Amino acid sequence: MRTAICERFGVEFPLFAFSHCRDVVAAVTNAGGMGVLGAIAYSPRQLDAELNWIDERVGGRPYGVDVLVPGGVDASAADRSARLLDFIPERHRDFVTYLFGKYGVNLPEPFTGAMSVYADEVGRRVTAEGATGLVDVALKHPIGLIASALGPPPPEMAAKAREAGVAVAALVGTVEHARRQVAAGADVIVAQGSEAGGHTGEISTMVLVPQVVDAVDVPVLAAGGIACGRQAAAALALGAEGVWCGSVWLTTEEAETLPSVKRKMLAATSSDTVRSRSRTGKPARQLRSAWTEEWDGAQESPGPLPMPLQMLLAEGAMARIGRAADSGDPGAGELVTYFVGQVVGQMNRVRPARQVVYDMIEEFAVAVERLEAVTGGGTQPHRPPSS
Repeated sequence: MRTAICERFGVEFPLFAFSHCRDVVAAVTNAGGMGVLGAIAYSPRQLDAELNWIDERVGGRPYGVDVLVPGGVDASAADRSARLLDFIPERHRDFVTYLFGKYGVNLPEPFTGAMSVYADEVGRRVTAEGATGLVDVALKHPIGLIASALGPPPPEMAAKAREAGVAVAALVGTVEHARRQVAAGADVIVAQGSEAGGHTGEISTMVLVPQVVDAVDVPVLAAGGIACGRQAAAALALGAEGVWCGSVWLTTEEAETLPSVKRKMLAATSSDTVRSRSRTGKPARQLRSAWTEEWDGAQESPGPLPMPLQMLLAEGAMARIGRAADSGDPGAGELVTYFVGQVVGQMNRVRPARQVVYDMIEEFAVAVERLEAVTGGGTQPHRPPSS
């Protein structure tokens, strides 16, 4: 399973694990892969503390950091003098209050959004300025990779990473996006199919990966629908140099996933996810729930707001819904959701993150042995005689 990208990053296996949980990042890194911490969940100060924690536990082994730099965010996010919660229309707040009432979730006071002194800071983390601030913190640590999701890395971010000798990866959902990302300075492309959890496009992994491999001259990682060794072997067969996995870590022992959400994931099938704008304002695959159904299909729905306003509205609501669901509230249990890909149908047991890595490697080896048996032990593929 060693490819050229293993040598580039100094990892034993070309397995990149995206997670918002520092425990998962450290566990995968220590198991021979490369954990990548999602930074959007943290302020610069919090991110510094999380990375210090990881540094103390990985013994110099490589890990990465992922930032969110979407194109097309609401203009209010770039206005430093604006209070972002003021841009959330009353009818959207009223709709959330309506949902709390419809599903019998206790709401002690009228819902206004992510009412916190940190709301503006959270909303601006998805701007180029906000992401670059997180990158500045990350580059003070011995990271090996900065990943940019949703949009091309800002020039300043790419320049800072290159000066520090840190590779820049970029997630893409189309061939054209891959070309743009390379032109913007990406050293690695993560070709993410529509099966993936979180923000994702409409083209499947099986179709997307070989097209991206043929279109760019940098290493490509395959993402979307990869949670076991057979899928990893298929990704390498498509021309990828490794895999990028996110969903599979959500049901591990270390995961940050709420207990109520983890139970839903363990019971879910691959048909129980949906691409919806209801959580962030951009299409993101997540568990299908009453929340996604109401926002996307109910007559009363005002429709999702653009990012980051929908993100502030939804996260404020989901924090309360999650607490209620964990306490056994049935209505909150219907509403609660989280980002996850279609591989949720395979995620039917809880394992330590390191065991997920080891199981994936073992199954990868079995899959390769099966292919070698079919091809006669690695002989050259048959080509028809030329006419």
